[in-house]
Amino acid sequence: MPNPIRRPATPSRPTAGGSALHPRNRHQGRYDFASLGAVDEELAGMVILNPQGEPSIDFADAAAVKALNRALLKDAYGISSWDIPPDYLCPPVPGRADYLHYLADLLADANRGKIPRGKSVQALDIGCGANCIYPLVGHSEYGWQFTGSDINPSSLANAQRILDANPALAGAVTLRLQSVASSIFKGIVGEDDWFDLSLCNPPFHASLAEAGAGSQRKWQNLGKPDAVGLNFGGQEAELWCAGGEERFITRMIQESAQIPTRIFWFSTLVSKSATLTGIYAALKKAGVQDTKTVTMSQGQKQSRLVAWTFLNPAQKAAWAKLRWQAAS
Repeated sequence: MPNPIRRPATPSRPTAGGSALHPRNRHQGRYDFASLGAVDEELAGMVILNPQGEPSIDFADAAAVKALNRALLKDAYGISSWDIPPDYLCPPVPGRADYLHYLADLLADANRGKIPRGKSVQALDIGCGANCIYPLVGHSEYGWQFTGSDINPSSLANAQRILDANPALAGAVTLRLQSVASSIFKGIVGEDDWFDLSLCNPPFHASLAEAGAGSQRKWQNLGKPDAVGLNFGGQEAELWCAGGEERFITRMIQESAQIPTRIFWFSTLVSKSATLTGIYAALKKAGVQDTKTVTMSQGQKQSRLVAWTFLNPAQKAAWAKLRWQAAS
């Protein structure tokens, strides 16, 4: 049976989305648009007053959403230059940061309660996309080294432009092209690679039509039922694949069983709770030693991360001693 992680006590203040974020998440409380506008001139020109008379932006405006996330990256993580092409997925920074903080907790659980930091931690981001968000935030917060993979050369090219435009990231992130669309770890994890974490934001939908229907529901929630298109962007591989997230994650689990000792904690985001039954069945079939499930939320959106490892307690202890405790 999966072992759910209890959410630690969180501040009582409302978060940026109205739901509790991880205690270490820098984005507690409402967005400070005055401060964010001071670091991003474009965002400053997009600030409006919501029906309650409070500063906000039009979250149905893709340019405003991108400007907000660019400002958050600069203000909280020192990312001086960040951009993505039109119609590419623009990730919500607070929610992505939550994923990383919970992964840090998993490492701490195996390291005498201390989060391993610095170059000793190697993380693999499956599908880093054009935005490269997890490496940017993860390196800033914890000093981890990242390898980002993607099947889209254009996405990797944009991610490299972001890295090149931020000298502080020099040597912190390596990008690899997945040349076989049906593979996840194969061709990316080499014989000399040892990763402490793998993370993934998988394509959640089973078809473009399903992705469009989901976007239409978002338009409805934003009060714009006549709008068309994908309101937060996204290329095909970022949004959907045959069989949806369950098939993608099941394939990931099957591949992870072929490299059981190369990665300490495998993990993925899971959008749909209905997917969990199939995921847990695949994990049991793969013979994992331990699993963790964490429920996360931001605003009206709820998701969860599922992590698994093939290492037994003795192997976990040896890994921590060799890689983290020796480096501290």
